[in-house]
Amino acid sequence: MTMADTVLESAPDLLVDTDRVEQGDLRTEEMLVNMGPQHPSTHGVLRVVLRTDGEMVLEAIPHIGYLHRCAEKIGESLAPYQYIPYTDRMDYLAGMNNNQAFAIAVERLCGLEVPARAQAIRVVFAEFNRIASHLVSLGTYGLDMGAFTPFLYCFREREMILDLFEAACGARLTYSYITVGGIHEDLPAGWVERCLEFLDYFEPKIDDYNNLLSFNHIFVKRTAGVGVVSVDEAIAYGLTGPPLRGSGIRWDLRKVLPYDGYEMYDFDVPIARSGGTDEIPHGVVVGDCWSRYYVRVLEMTQSVRIMRQALANLPDGDTEAKKIKNLKLPDDEVYVGIENPRGQLGFYVRGDGSTIPSRVKARGPSFCNLSITTPLCRNVMLADVPAIIGSIDVVMGEVDR
Repeated sequence: MTMADTVLESAPDLLVDTDRVEQGDLRTEEMLVNMGPQHPSTHGVLRVVLRTDGEMVLEAIPHIGYLHRCAEKIGESLAPYQYIPYTDRMDYLAGMNNNQAFAIAVERLCGLEVPARAQAIRVVFAEFNRIASHLVSLGTYGLDMGAFTPFLYCFREREMILDLFEAACGARLTYSYITVGGIHEDLPAGWVERCLEFLDYFEPKIDDYNNLLSFNHIFVKRTAGVGVVSVDEAIAYGLTGPPLRGSGIRWDLRKVLPYDGYEMYDFDVPIARSGGTDEIPHGVVVGDCWSRYYVRVLEMTQSVRIMRQALANLPDGDTEAKKIKNLKLPDDEVYVGIENPRGQLGFYVRGDGSTIPSRVKARGPSFCNLSITTPLCRNVMLADVPAIIGSIDVVMGEVDR
């Protein structure tokens, strides 16, 4: 008798029931897997606890708070112009847009009139930052799916944008350029010409991104039909930005509640469409990961369109409102939302007659968009989780605040 026969004779439970195997009745033991907070595909300090059964994810629960810095409470102890640098550090990939949102909220609370030139320059920098943010999203999403080359292409163009930011305000990530009452200083000599040269260079590069990644067969297979968010779910979970428009809902605050003169610009709001056409690959479903990704690609084209109009009609005049020194906030309250690259970024500000707000509250798009993670990551393959989380495009500095 062999050793194996001896073992099986002494422990009959080890025998495999071939009937159960044929009927597919065997199940593996469930396991809890920590994805993050140091996992590259969570794009920051996001921890997602996965309850798995083999390669199948049964439940995914995001855990946040690893980057909490009391950003809102700090806003209640500083004058508004002093708080501008803190808004940069919430969504650190869209500092210009964050500056803009808080500045507009304070301006509306105090009834400040921003000069036309400052508004036009704000629009240029907000759209520039939208492109830079989407380039990070596209490049890192490609990395998540196993494509390295698009990352290099996207960051090459992003570096050129950061060079232009640095020329205007001296910073490459946290700018504090858009401030209460306008902008910190006018554009340097030759900046508009450099910007137009970049736009001429950049616009054809979007076709390169599509050829490398958007219509890549493997990338489409990994993202098409995965993580589908219906219209009802998108509304119920408070999604905004590309995740909302990726579900086919044409909602953009630049159109429906314009600010800083966006009503004067001619541009479209891209939304997702079903696959099977020359432009949209087969297998794509409205609301899936590919749709959320591709909405960002289309938005970059529209941002270029807006910037060209703003630069062509750049008004002369002041770049900062008058009487903003020792600004006292009236005993009133205001909420202002703008279209951040990730969705609706809103600031609630309440004044009490002093120079410091009595209440500051931010409505972060990443925080709200992240709420759909659990229903989207239910009963999916383990390899689909990075595809789903990457398509939402969260920035943890703004989630945790």
